[in-house]
Amino acid sequence: MANRFLHLLRHGEAVDDGVLSERGQRQARLAGRRLAGLPITAIHHSPLVRAVQTTQLVSEFLPGVPVHASELVGDYLPPVPDPTVLPEVYTRFLDGMTAQEYAVGAELATAAIERHAVPAEIDTHELIVTHNFLIGWFVRHALDAPAWRWLGLNQGNCALTTILYRPDRPPAVVLFNDMGHLSPDLRWTGFPAKQHI
Repeated sequence: MANRFLHLLRHGEAVDDGVLSERGQRQARLAGRRLAGLPITAIHHSPLVRAVQTTQLVSEFLPGVPVHASELVGDYLPPVPDPTVLPEVYTRFLDGMTAQEYAVGAELATAAIERHAVPAEIDTHELIVTHNFLIGWFVRHALDAPAWRWLGLNQGNCALTTILYRPDRPPAVVLFNDMGHLSPDLRWTGFPAKQHI
């Protein structure tokens, strides 16, 4: 039975223009050091600069591993079937999202699951460097939770989540929001007022 380990890494801390801060760069290097001990076969990353820079720093610890930019693991809004029935805090958060944003997000999120959340024929470890919402979407899918429940599944910068896919059983969340590889001063203590997801 083949094991497919999907490692999901949120990008490092970024500043207002979307580039990694010095702290975010240190987070990415520590994440790379943590991942260096795994047999990663491919890295997929969001095309946004904060994810690209995180990937560049992480990949220094994974020489020879192929790196692929992908819109499927970009920064978008996963499906919310009916925002009017959500808890009020989430309804307020989503206020102003357009029908187009919902449609694009639903299409990309579905394609991301179809591409990455499946068993493999041989043992494999793949890394996705992405954003908070998409990691929540993968975890929600693995737990078979309601479609909107990616909301509130928040990740620290350069926190690691790992999901195991096997052909004869449901997905297993092996790690969630693990920051053990980050030094205490680089760990997440809560979202700032303005954040890059």
